[in-house]
Amino acid sequence: MADQKRDYYEVLGVAKTASEDELKKAYRKLAKQYHPDMNPGNAEAEAKFKEINEAYEVLSDKDKRAKYDQFGHAGVDPNFGGGGFGGFDMGDIDLGDIFGSFFGGGFGGFGGQRRADPNAPQRGSSLRASITISFAEAMTGCEKELSLTRTESCDTCRGTGCAPGTTAEVCSECRGTGQVRIQRGGGGFAFSSSAPCSRCRGSGKIIHQPCTDCRGAGQIRRQRKIKVRVPAGIDHGQTISMRGQGNGGLNGGPAGDLLVVVAVTADPRFERDGNDLYSQRQVSFTQAALGGSLEIETIDGKVKYDLPAGTQPGFTFRLRGKGAPSVSGRGRGDQYVTVQIQVPTNLTGQQKDALLAYAEAMGEGNPAPTPVKDFFKKKKKDK
Repeated sequence: MADQKRDYYEVLGVAKTASEDELKKAYRKLAKQYHPDMNPGNAEAEAKFKEINEAYEVLSDKDKRAKYDQFGHAGVDPNFGGGGFGGFDMGDIDLGDIFGSFFGGGFGGFGGQRRADPNAPQRGSSLRASITISFAEAMTGCEKELSLTRTESCDTCRGTGCAPGTTAEVCSECRGTGQVRIQRGGGGFAFSSSAPCSRCRGSGKIIHQPCTDCRGAGQIRRQRKIKVRVPAGIDHGQTISMRGQGNGGLNGGPAGDLLVVVAVTADPRFERDGNDLYSQRQVSFTQAALGGSLEIETIDGKVKYDLPAGTQPGFTFRLRGKGAPSVSGRGRGDQYVTVQIQVPTNLTGQQKDALLAYAEAMGEGNPAPTPVKDFFKKKKKDK
């Protein structure tokens, strides 16, 4: 079967006089091109990847290369590469660790990254909470109090997890990294993968005398009441970020943030769009026709507005600076008021006579409505 193998130089696409650097460069390019992670489910690419590794394993070794140059495939181990990576199942090998070791941690995003120190300071996670305020409170700003449960550094051990007067021991198994390397070899390659250290459970340290309050965790859960300052102008659904009020950090790291989502109840008098407010004002027909002074409700109280004579239904006027304040504290929006004409109902006889007289004066003739029965009789006759 060895005679049927392709020439190793041909596999890597290099000349027989290729230097070590040229071999390595060719191998890196081809290995990246046919790597299984770059070609998921592609059996042909996986086969080529194995063939490339087999060729490089022989040609990168001076003794094996010399034997191969002299005797061909018969000069090297006939079983080399026959079972993947020296007989190992690829599924058992961390390819990220393989390429991280071979390429120095910079191969196309496959592993090779430095693992975080388990004892380095770590920032705490953020918490989310919600509060409900009235529309008026949203316009003026307010202060609310909420209750939450969060993790905090243990006061007894100051976050170390050790009983007072004692210290933790650096794990001798992983040397404080929290990870152990598992070495595998085959065909001249040494492959390695990492796993959490079983002795220290990935913490990198051994606590012989744990703190009795936190049981060695370094943190405890506490119920806290937090005061939230709500700025004037906040809108429904906006979030207030309170730095350092979330879960406590580990190993002296800073605490996370508290994110408070604000719900604002509706006010029947106003509708909000950004920092602008919209409202309606009903006026009588007489007021619309003759004009007059109106009192308009705003978030600051009532203000006067002079309605011009001849105002039409749906007319909208603006009150500058009477809208919602900007949450940043810079400026305010406007209030837009739409006029609605109030049609009178249940008129007295005197009022009806007055309207009829008005209609005649306007040249409208007799505007008296046709009785309902007479209306339908007239429709039947027209047919």
